[in-house]
Amino acid sequence: MPDAPQGCQLYLISPPDPANDFPERLERALDAGPVAAFQLRMKGADDAAIVAMAERLMPICADHGSAFILNDRADLAAKLGADGVHLGQDDGDVAEARALLGRDAQIGATCHDSRHLAMEAGEAGADYVAFGAFYPSDTKDTTHRPDPDILTWWTTMFVLPCVAIGGITADNAKPLVDAGADFLAVSGAVWNHPEGEAKGVAAFAALLGR
Repeated sequence: MPDAPQGCQLYLISPPDPANDFPERLERALDAGPVAAFQLRMKGADDAAIVAMAERLMPICADHGSAFILNDRADLAAKLGADGVHLGQDDGDVAEARALLGRDAQIGATCHDSRHLAMEAGEAGADYVAFGAFYPSDTKDTTHRPDPDILTWWTTMFVLPCVAIGGITADNAKPLVDAGADFLAVSGAVWNHPEGEAKGVAAFAALLGR
């Protein structure tokens, strides 16, 4: 994931429980348009299942120039040689993840609707901060609902990229892009697209002019 993207880019997140055919689905999605990063999110799965799926997906991401980010598990990211890790507020410490993964790893932090948490994450060495959920989401339960102006504030004050997340579709994303989001984190709008994941990615590519 680049440090300072030129224009907003797509950050794709896996469905919560990717099935055995998911590598083929990811291949179709990444073939359909540019995806800056892909995050494997398997909450509740055991380590062996996460590692097995990651080992199938990492070469696909590498072939398409997409950073492979593991959700929550800095220890498994280190074991796998992943490009980075994304940490929720209750899923690890940014500074500890940096010490474990090294200076080149991409480390992101969920900051909900909090400017304070975002500044703390930046000071701890995060490579990006994620705000949301901006819209209701079927992928995960959400309680924080920031206003898009938090993206404008962040991009005006800091160079560290910011990610918008939560219920984002190609139809509702424009206010977030206009507010200054560097990345749109998307899951359901791609994997649940009525015409398939390739059409889902293509819709965002058209929106973002890519």
